[in-house]
Amino acid sequence: MSAGENRSVSKVWAAALVVAAAALLAACNTTKSDATKDAFADDKPAGELYNEGLANLNDNKLKNAIDSFNEVDRQHPYSEYARKALLMSAFTSYRRGQYDDTVSTANRYLALYPGSDDAAYAQYLIGSSYFHQIPDVTRDQDATKKAISSLQAIVDRFPDSEYSDDARNKIIVARDQLAGKEMQIGRYYLEQRDYLAAINRFKTVLTDYQDTREVEEALERLTEANYALGLASEAQTAAAVLGHNFPDSPWYQDAYKLLQSGGLSPSENKQSWISKLFAPKATG
Repeated sequence: MSAGENRSVSKVWAAALVVAAAALLAACNTTKSDATKDAFADDKPAGELYNEGLANLNDNKLKNAIDSFNEVDRQHPYSEYARKALLMSAFTSYRRGQYDDTVSTANRYLALYPGSDDAAYAQYLIGSSYFHQIPDVTRDQDATKKAISSLQAIVDRFPDSEYSDDARNKIIVARDQLAGKEMQIGRYYLEQRDYLAAINRFKTVLTDYQDTREVEEALERLTEANYALGLASEAQTAAAVLGHNFPDSPWYQDAYKLLQSGGLSPSENKQSWISKLFAPKATG
């Protein structure tokens, strides 16, 4: 049972209890009609409450605006004003930076009105809320993953909406963040001389986040790690692929100098997993 249905049931029970009390108390002649009237005496018309919310929002009284919008839903569940007020409550929470409340309210909106014309915007509020909670790369990236998932839902479900382009741009930034997290861990392993663990992290960047800006450094770090392990062919391949794809990159200059210090030069082994990842994709 939804929250709106719970509220409706509560009102029915309240009225019923008043009627029962009236029957038991001889001194009280309250009728069911009177009880119902009393129960709803403080209710305001839905339009009036909704306009109060808009006025408070316009005056930047954001908490008051949320209270007014929530009252529409409480007093007039399932009305058209309740639908609009629910979305405005989510938007106002977003304006306040209360992202958890935004996600909760917008998810409720989508559960109640999945086919609404404003469903794309509700989904956008969810994705943007997670996006604004993306932490530093040194911390857990759960919010980043949720941002990508929520924003991708806009691209997949509402590709023609006005929010899809911004969702795509935010996804690029969020994916860069996840790649950055892998690089941060990989660099740590490299410093600890745990070269195999480092290689696995840098490999993840190339396989899962090849469209991010972290790829150049990942290839250079693969050159370092493989060189340290004595895997000359893999080190040379990583440097060669880096040079082919990012010839002007300072990371390529570093990789080249490292190999040169050991009497080696970039040389691509076409059988290497690194080379295969960057091989031109067959068409048609």
